[in-house]
Amino acid sequence: MPTTPVTHALDALAIPYRLHLHVGAVRSLEQAARERGLAPGQIVRSLVFRLEDGSFVMVLVAGPARVAWAKLRRYLQLSRLTTATPDEVLRVTGYPPGAVSPFGLPQPLRLLADRSLLDSDLLSLGAGIPNAGVILAAEDLLRALSPEIGDFTG
Repeated sequence: MPTTPVTHALDALAIPYRLHLHVGAVRSLEQAARERGLAPGQIVRSLVFRLEDGSFVMVLVAGPARVAWAKLRRYLQLSRLTTATPDEVLRVTGYPPGAVSPFGLPQPLRLLADRSLLDSDLLSLGAGIPNAGVILAAEDLLRALSPEIGDFTG
Protein backbone atom coordinates (compact mmCIF):
# COMPACT_ATOMS: atom_id res chain seq x y z
CA MET A 1 0.00 0.00 0.00
CA PRO A 2 1.49 3.39 -0.93
CA THR A 3 2.11 6.07 1.64
CA THR A 4 1.57 9.79 1.22
CA PRO A 5 2.10 12.89 3.38
CA VAL A 6 -1.55 12.43 4.38
CA THR A 7 -1.10 8.84 5.58
CA HIS A 8 2.17 9.80 7.32
CA ALA A 9 0.35 12.63 9.16
CA LEU A 10 -2.53 10.34 10.15
CA ASP A 11 -0.10 7.64 11.35
CA ALA A 12 1.85 10.23 13.39
CA LEU A 13 -1.41 11.36 15.01
CA ALA A 14 -2.43 7.72 15.64
CA ILE A 15 -5.69 8.30 13.74
CA PRO A 16 -7.21 5.14 12.29
CA TYR A 17 -8.06 5.39 8.60
CA ARG A 18 -8.53 3.32 5.48
CA LEU A 19 -6.72 4.27 2.27
CA HIS A 20 -8.89 3.65 -0.79
CA LEU A 21 -7.14 3.45 -4.15
CA HIS A 22 -9.51 3.75 -7.11
CA VAL A 23 -8.94 1.28 -9.94
CA GLY A 24 -9.24 3.99 -12.60
CA ALA A 25 -9.49 7.74 -12.85
CA VAL A 26 -12.09 9.41 -10.66
CA ARG A 27 -14.32 11.54 -12.86
CA SER A 28 -17.01 12.64 -10.40
CA LEU A 29 -17.85 13.06 -6.77
CA GLU A 30 -20.62 10.47 -7.14
CA GLN A 31 -18.18 7.93 -8.57
CA ALA A 32 -15.68 8.53 -5.76
CA ALA A 33 -18.41 8.09 -3.14
CA ARG A 34 -19.83 4.95 -4.76
CA GLU A 35 -16.44 3.26 -5.09
CA ARG A 36 -15.57 4.13 -1.48
CA GLY A 37 -18.92 2.80 -0.25
CA LEU A 38 -20.06 6.22 0.94
CA ALA A 39 -22.73 8.81 0.17
CA PRO A 40 -21.65 11.90 -1.83
CA GLY A 41 -22.14 14.05 1.30
CA GLN A 42 -19.44 12.04 3.07
CA ILE A 43 -16.77 13.07 0.57
CA VAL A 44 -14.96 16.17 1.85
CA ARG A 45 -13.70 18.67 -0.67
CA SER A 46 -10.70 20.71 0.49
CA LEU A 47 -11.01 24.05 -1.30
CA VAL A 48 -8.27 26.68 -1.26
CA PHE A 49 -8.98 30.40 -1.54
CA ARG A 50 -6.59 33.34 -1.92
CA LEU A 51 -7.41 36.30 0.33
CA GLU A 52 -6.96 40.02 -0.37
CA ASP A 53 -3.62 40.11 1.46
CA GLY A 54 -2.21 37.23 -0.61
CA SER A 55 -2.59 34.63 2.15
CA PHE A 56 -4.64 31.46 1.73
CA VAL A 57 -7.40 29.65 3.58
CA MET A 58 -8.70 26.10 3.15
CA VAL A 59 -12.42 25.44 3.43
CA LEU A 60 -13.68 21.89 3.97
CA VAL A 61 -17.13 21.24 2.51
CA ALA A 62 -19.24 18.11 2.28
CA GLY A 63 -19.76 16.53 -1.10
CA PRO A 64 -21.85 18.40 -3.59
CA ALA A 65 -22.27 21.51 -1.41
CA ARG A 66 -21.16 24.80 -2.91
CA VAL A 67 -19.34 27.51 -0.99
CA ALA A 68 -21.55 30.57 -0.57
CA TRP A 69 -19.12 33.35 -1.43
CA ALA A 70 -21.07 36.00 0.48
CA LYS A 71 -21.10 33.89 3.67
CA LEU A 72 -17.38 33.15 3.36
CA ARG A 73 -16.50 36.81 2.72
CA ARG A 74 -18.66 37.90 5.67
CA TYR A 75 -17.07 35.31 8.00
CA LEU A 76 -13.57 36.34 6.94
CA GLN A 77 -14.54 40.03 7.00
CA LEU A 78 -13.28 40.54 3.47
CA SER A 79 -14.75 42.23 0.45
CA ARG A 80 -12.75 40.13 -1.99
CA LEU A 81 -11.35 36.62 -2.28
CA THR A 82 -10.68 34.29 -5.17
CA THR A 83 -10.32 30.59 -5.79
CA ALA A 84 -6.65 29.62 -5.75
CA THR A 85 -5.20 28.67 -9.12
CA PRO A 86 -4.02 25.07 -9.64
CA ASP A 87 -0.39 26.27 -9.33
CA GLU A 88 -1.19 28.09 -6.08
CA VAL A 89 -2.99 25.02 -4.70
CA LEU A 90 0.07 22.87 -5.39
CA ARG A 91 2.46 25.46 -3.94
CA VAL A 92 0.43 26.09 -0.77
CA THR A 93 -0.72 22.53 -0.02
CA GLY A 94 1.91 20.38 -1.72
CA TYR A 95 -0.92 18.48 -3.41
CA PRO A 96 -2.30 18.61 -6.93
CA PRO A 97 -5.93 19.69 -7.34
CA GLY A 98 -8.18 16.68 -6.80
CA ALA A 99 -5.86 15.16 -4.18
CA VAL A 100 -5.80 18.04 -1.66
CA SER A 101 -6.08 17.25 2.03
CA PRO A 102 -5.87 19.32 5.21
CA PHE A 103 -3.44 16.71 6.61
CA GLY A 104 0.28 16.73 5.84
CA LEU A 105 0.46 20.32 4.64
CA PRO A 106 3.97 21.78 4.18
CA GLN A 107 3.03 24.82 6.31
CA PRO A 108 0.09 25.65 8.56
CA LEU A 109 -2.97 27.00 6.78
CA ARG A 110 -6.06 28.60 8.29
CA LEU A 111 -8.72 25.92 8.16
CA LEU A 112 -12.48 26.39 8.04
CA ALA A 113 -15.06 23.57 7.98
CA ASP A 114 -18.69 23.82 7.00
CA ARG A 115 -20.95 22.63 9.81
CA SER A 116 -22.49 20.06 7.42
CA LEU A 117 -19.41 17.91 8.12
CA LEU A 118 -20.90 17.32 11.57
CA ASP A 119 -23.78 15.38 9.94
CA SER A 120 -21.74 12.23 9.17
CA ASP A 121 -19.87 9.80 11.40
CA LEU A 122 -17.53 8.74 8.59
CA LEU A 123 -15.85 11.04 6.07
CA SER A 124 -13.42 10.68 3.19
CA LEU A 125 -10.96 13.23 1.88
CA GLY A 126 -8.04 13.52 -0.48
CA ALA A 127 -5.14 11.17 0.18
CA GLY A 128 -2.51 13.43 -1.35
CA ILE A 129 -2.20 11.37 -4.52
CA PRO A 130 -4.55 11.26 -7.52
CA ASN A 131 -7.44 8.79 -7.56
CA ALA A 132 -7.23 7.93 -3.87
CA GLY A 133 -8.93 8.90 -0.65
CA VAL A 134 -8.63 8.28 3.05
CA ILE A 135 -11.71 7.29 5.03
CA LEU A 136 -11.81 8.16 8.71
CA ALA A 137 -14.13 9.03 11.58
CA ALA A 138 -15.46 12.58 11.37
CA GLU A 139 -14.75 12.95 15.09
CA ASP A 140 -11.05 12.14 14.52
CA LEU A 141 -10.78 14.60 11.64
CA LEU A 142 -12.36 17.43 13.61
CA ARG A 143 -10.42 16.69 16.81
CA ALA A 144 -7.06 16.50 15.01
CA LEU A 145 -7.52 19.61 12.88
CA SER A 146 -9.63 21.85 15.15
CA PRO A 147 -11.01 23.81 12.19
CA GLU A 148 -13.13 26.91 12.59
CA ILE A 149 -16.69 25.58 12.16
CA GLY A 150 -19.22 27.79 10.38
CA ASP A 151 -21.94 28.03 7.79
CA PHE A 152 -20.03 28.42 4.51
CA THR A 153 -22.37 26.78 1.99
CA GLY A 154 -25.62 27.78 0.44
